Order: sequence, then structure tokens, then C-alpha cells
Amino acid sequence: MVKNLMMMRYSNAIFEPLWNRNHISNVQITFKENFGTKGRGGYFDGYGIIRDIIQNHLLQVLTLVAMEPPVACSGENYSNYVRNEKVKVLDSIPPVELEDCVLGQYLAPEDGSEPAYVDDPTVPDDSVTPTYAAMVLRINNPRWEGVPFILKAGKALNERKAEVRIQFKQPPGAAAMFPGEKIPHNELVMRLQPDEAVYMKMNVKEPGLRTTPVTSELDLTYKSSFPDAFNVDAYTRLILDVLRGSQAAFVRDDELRSAWKIFTPVLHRIEREKVQPIKYAYGSRGPAEADELLKKEGFKYHAEYEWQSRSNL
Repeated sequence: MVKNLMMMRYSNAIFEPLWNRNHISNVQITFKENFGTKGRGGYFDGYGIIRDIIQNHLLQVLTLVAMEPPVACSGENYSNYVRNEKVKVLDSIPPVELEDCVLGQYLAPEDGSEPAYVDDPTVPDDSVTPTYAAMVLRINNPRWEGVPFILKAGKALNERKAEVRIQFKQPPGAAAMFPGEKIPHNELVMRLQPDEAVYMKMNVKEPGLRTTPVTSELDLTYKSSFPDAFNVDAYTRLILDVLRGSQAAFVRDDELRSAWKIFTPVLHRIEREKVQPIKYAYGSRGPAEADELLKKEGFKYHAEYEWQSRSNL
């Protein structure tokens, strides 16, 4: 699905004209796990969720979402064309500020069915290593200035999910044309795992006599649309890229240096000041302060809508 980002963005005429600060309000890239460290806390405690997930995996997805169109996305030497554009994006991102972060660490659930992070025998009792982080990155270039990119990752949350969620701005004049009605924001969602899918949240008229907007979706769920397709996992694709000599999915040395420039200052400050993570219950959505951060950055939550997987249809 990550590789599908370039195909979807550059081979469909409807997306590229909208792919900018004039139409997009905010971008969220999320990675959630519904389990804790499972006995590997000693390893994890030396790195934390920012180094483990955000600085590499989620930042790679961000570059593919935000980069300018490369000279080529396939064919001879396309890897360098893609990686050149990824580096330009990274060089446009200033270091993350601690004030734009929410850090969390999970507690045991109320029923005591799972241990808290610090109850792992391989983790120090006084550990302040975050198992959850939400961070706002800003891209200072003509395409994205003013659009927050929010990276979220956490362990021991309420579900397993990885997705990219692009929330568009309100259509101009809609509030005046439909007085008294709440017009939900359009969203393009690329669900990376599980149940790979791409869906667009659209507003349509509610069935019946009332002129009331309701949210539905244009939905491409891979298992239902391509039931006979063999879709290999991400690591199998990477091994195949190695055998083929394709380097687009791998980090170049200048890309690695640019990525660490974004996160090293805030990581050093977190460790130097021993910033206390906010506690959250195992199996929850994470710290409530993360929702406040999203709200501050302009994200509008639509509680009335929930996407339903069509994998089993």
C-alpha cells in the first residue's frame, strides 16, 4: 500500500491539483499496536517509540505523501529520482519542538490482565521512555506551508492500525448554501494495515425528504476488489527490491542525516530534562492530550462516521 501512494497520486488527475496547502487542512500518519512490549522492554527502553517507529517508518511515509513529483516513478534510475525528492522534503522540515509533542507511557488495564510498561521485568522501575508519541511536523515550502503533518505512534492501544489520513478544508460557501447544517470535512484515507484499503469520505444527501448531509465513502478495499490477487507482505517486497537492485524504498545517507536533524534536538531535550510521559491505560486510545493537540492543529473529528471493512463481503 505504501508503494501505491505514488501510483494513486500521480496517475489520477483528480488528486494532484488538490495536493497542496490551498485544499488540505492537515495530514495524519498513524501507527497503532494493540499490544505492549511483550518481554522485549529492555531493548525498547533504550530507544523509545520516536526512534523505533516515528523517525524511520512514519517519516518515510510522510516523504512519499509530501514530496514533489519525481522525474520518474519506475524504470531506469527511478530510485534516485524518488530519493532526491524525499531529501528535499526533509530539508524543508525544521526540528520538532517539544511543545508540539505529546508523550505517553502505558499503565496496566483496570482488570490487571496486562502489565504496565514499567512492570516488564526488563524495564527499570523509574523509566520515562515514551511508549506513545504524537508530534507535529511542519514543511516550510510553497506546497505545504501552514499544513500540519501529525505523526502518531503507540503501543498497548485500542486497536492495531496504520494509516494516512488527509483531511481537506471546508468547501467555500457550503455553510451558507446549507444553513443550519454541519458539513463534515472530506478525507482521503489510505489504510496500510490491516485490511488494506483506500477510501474517500464524501458528503451526500441523507435518503428521504430532508436536505441533510451525511458522510459516505468511495471505497477500494483490496481483498474485496481483488479477491484472487496475491498480496505479499512488506518485508517480502523489500527483499525482492534488494534482489532487483531497486533502492527507492531504502534510505540514502543524505536522507538519513536530514531525518535525524529533525528529531535529534527534541530527543536530546527529552532525555536531558527527563520529561515525564503522560500515563494512559492499556487498551485505550492513548493520552487525551493527544486529541487536544490534534484539535489545536485544526483536525475535525467526525464521531457520527466509522469506516467498516469490506474484506469479508
